[in-house]
Amino acid sequence: MLPLPSPLISVPVTSGLLCQKFKLANGLVVLVTENPIADIIAARIFVGAGSIREPENQAGIAYLTAATLTKGTHRFSSAEIAEQVESVGASLGVERASDYFLLSLKTVSEDFLDILTLAAELLRTPSFPEPEVELEKRLALQSIRSQQEQTFTLALKGLRQSLFPLGHPYNQTGPGDPDQIAQLQSTDLHQYHQTYFRPDNMVISLSGNLTPTEAVEYCQQVFGDWSAPEQELLPPQALQQVVKSPLVNESNLSVTPQPTQQSIVMLGHLAPSVQEPDYAALKLLYTYLCNGLSSRLFVELREKQGLAYEVSGFYPTRLGPSHFVVYLGTAAENTAISLTKLQAEIDRLRQQPLPDEELATAKSKLLGQYVLGKQSNAQLAHLMGWYEALGLGIHYDQTFPKQIECLKAETVYQAACQHLYHSHISLVGSEAAMQPWLKLS
Repeated sequence: MLPLPSPLISVPVTSGLLCQKFKLANGLVVLVTENPIADIIAARIFVGAGSIREPENQAGIAYLTAATLTKGTHRFSSAEIAEQVESVGASLGVERASDYFLLSLKTVSEDFLDILTLAAELLRTPSFPEPEVELEKRLALQSIRSQQEQTFTLALKGLRQSLFPLGHPYNQTGPGDPDQIAQLQSTDLHQYHQTYFRPDNMVISLSGNLTPTEAVEYCQQVFGDWSAPEQELLPPQALQQVVKSPLVNESNLSVTPQPTQQSIVMLGHLAPSVQEPDYAALKLLYTYLCNGLSSRLFVELREKQGLAYEVSGFYPTRLGPSHFVVYLGTAAENTAISLTKLQAEIDRLRQQPLPDEELATAKSKLLGQYVLGKQSNAQLAHLMGWYEALGLGIHYDQTFPKQIECLKAETVYQAACQHLYHSHISLVGSEAAMQPWLKLS
């Protein structure tokens, strides 16, 4: 048996728990948070793949890989895989995100090694059966067609096409490009898998009723004989350069007529990646504007002015440039005034710094929600693995709250001035409601 590596770093996470980082000889990173309160173990296995590493003209291959990874291996059929998981009451799922690919599992401690062994087989030797691939392609294309009838999805698609150039991985709003998905074959999935699914491009994060020694022993047992290919992957810094500075389209207005009684009004701005200095300030502004029933947009536009049946926003954490988005759903006759009022709320952030009381309230809300997001084993496993997969390291769990606590009103104001000055607009609604802007787009 291979000797157990020593922990590279230990970081306190919550309630006296420590997350320890190990690295196996083949490059696999193992994170362990021992939490013996319940006899449960959760695991999150991150692979450096996702939409950001899709080959040219294969937009959707990461989605299709996720959809078919559990559909068969060289030893087990889809039904046999499902039976192994469900017979012990475990859960196992796969998904792709923009910056990574994720396999999630949860089980009682007694069955953990068996389910981890199955997960390793899925990651190492998927068979991508042709009938399953064809089925998932049809389902993906059906999903894309159904999204063409959803006003929010159409608005988001229009906004991202304005913010990011065609072919950019962050341009996607669904499974991928329908024409490119239709052309994908099982051999393409095998090639994508062989390129990116390798131990030196993976992070496995465990949280629950197991010791660090047990966790590393398990990982060595099921992953230790998996050798990394000699060919080097594009390093993280070079990968960031691929998506660092997208070209902004000349037009910042997208208008989509749709037979509906309601309109979606959406404003977006290019925003910092998670690696950039203003990331924390924009997260605070998002919390202030969009997060919860006490947020600025909800109180002003929905409660006081009655303009919106829905109002919110999002600022996803990205390895490359992200987007800061606010939106509302409103009656068709209120489209113009809603756009004016929504833009005014963005402009307000650049007119003067937030009052100290509002700044303090936003900090408290954000930090409180951050702590509440680390209560379960699944949450802990995901957060620690996510930070490591993004290249931030597990110590970022301590760094981020400190960054928020130290933010000054002037710093937040300067961030708003720098990043929220050029609004990209996406409108979806009836042709009559869209008519004033159709002339401009």
